[in-house]
Amino acid sequence: MKALIIGAGIGGMSAAAALKQQGIECDIFEAVKEIKPVGAALSIWSNGVKCMNHLGMGHIMDQLGGPMHYLAYQDGLTGTVMTQFSLTPLVEAVGERPCPVSRADLQSQMIDWWGKEKIQFGKRIESVEQSANGVTAYFTDGTQVSGDVMIAADGTHSKVRAHVLGYDTERRYAGYVNWNGLVDIDEDIAPANQWTTFVGEGKRVSIMPIADGRFYFFFDVPLPKGLDEDKNSVKQDLAGYFAGWAEPVQKLIAAIDPDTTNRIEIHDIEPFDTLVKEKIALLGDSAHSTTPDIGQGGCSALEDAVVLGQCFAKNTDIEAALLDYQSERRFRVKDLVLKARKRCDVTHGKNMQETQAWYDELRQEKGDNIIEGLRNTIVGGPLA
Repeated sequence: MKALIIGAGIGGMSAAAALKQQGIECDIFEAVKEIKPVGAALSIWSNGVKCMNHLGMGHIMDQLGGPMHYLAYQDGLTGTVMTQFSLTPLVEAVGERPCPVSRADLQSQMIDWWGKEKIQFGKRIESVEQSANGVTAYFTDGTQVSGDVMIAADGTHSKVRAHVLGYDTERRYAGYVNWNGLVDIDEDIAPANQWTTFVGEGKRVSIMPIADGRFYFFFDVPLPKGLDEDKNSVKQDLAGYFAGWAEPVQKLIAAIDPDTTNRIEIHDIEPFDTLVKEKIALLGDSAHSTTPDIGQGGCSALEDAVVLGQCFAKNTDIEAALLDYQSERRFRVKDLVLKARKRCDVTHGKNMQETQAWYDELRQEKGDNIIEGLRNTIVGGPLA
C-alpha cells in the first residue's frame, strides 16, 4: 500500500510516521520549496507530547521543550500577580509534561527524522481524482502521482478540502491580531520556568520558555481585519496598543526584533463532520482549523495521526480505515475548535462584562480550576 501525504508540516510528518508504523509506504509532497513556518513557536501540551512519544519522535520533544513548570496570570496594567501555581499536579495527573517548542525547530527535526531527501518540495497540489484503483494528485508544475490512499495535511488553505466536502469553506476572522516571536530569556520580564500571561482591556501578552534560553512571546489585540502592516513600526504599534501597561511588558516590547516578529490575523473555520471521502482523508488544519486560544492546534494534528495509524492497524480495507478515523475524530476536533473559539471570545473582550468576570475569577484562582480544565482537554485525546 502506498499513501500520498500532501503537506510536510506537523500534520503531514506525523501522519507519515503513523502510517510507516503500519508498514505503509509514504510519499510526501510539500507545496513550498523551503518551509518557513508561520508563527515562532507553539504549545505542545501533554496529549501532543504523548503522541510524539507514540510516533517514535519523543526525543525531539526532550530536546526542544522548554522548562515550563509554573503558570501565572498578571494584571497587565499594574503587573500584580492574579494567580500563580505549579503545573506539577497536572503532570502527575496526566503522566506527561507540556512542551512549548520552536515551530521551526520542531518541523525541521521532524523532517530530518524522516529524511529530507525523501520529501518532494515545490509540489503544490492543484486537483485530485479518485477511482476504484486509488487516488491521483495533480500538481501545478504539470506532474501527477498516484497512490492507494491520500492524507491531505495541506493546511488551513487546503486545496483538497473542497473535494472532500463538496463545497468551499471560508475562514472566519476571530477578531484579533497576534504578534509573536522569540527573545532571549530575561527574568526582569518573566521567570524562566513559567508560562506568564498579562491580561487587561481584552488584550493579552504571553511569555513561554522554550529550549536554548529563549522566550516565545505573543501579543494579542482585538482589531479590525485588514489593517496595514509595517514591520518598521512593530515596536511603535505595540507600544501604542500597550501604553500604560506594566514594566515587564514594556521591557518585552523593547527587546523584540521587528524583522523576526510575525503578525497574524487569527482565523478559524466552522467545524464540519466530513473528514474523509472514499480514499482521501483530511488531517490537521485542513480538517479543523482553529484559533490558538487553548494551544491545541498542533496537538490535535498529532492526535489525528495517532488515530489514523490505529485505524489502519484494525482495518485492512482503506475506506473502512478512513471511515473509522472519521468516526473517532470528528467529535473530538469539533469540540476543540469550539472550545478555543469560546476561550478566544472571553480572552479578547467580545463581551467585556464576561471578560471582566474572568479577570475577577483569576484573582480568586488557586490553580485547581485551570488545571482541571487543562486535564480534561488532555485526557480527551487518544492516548489518555
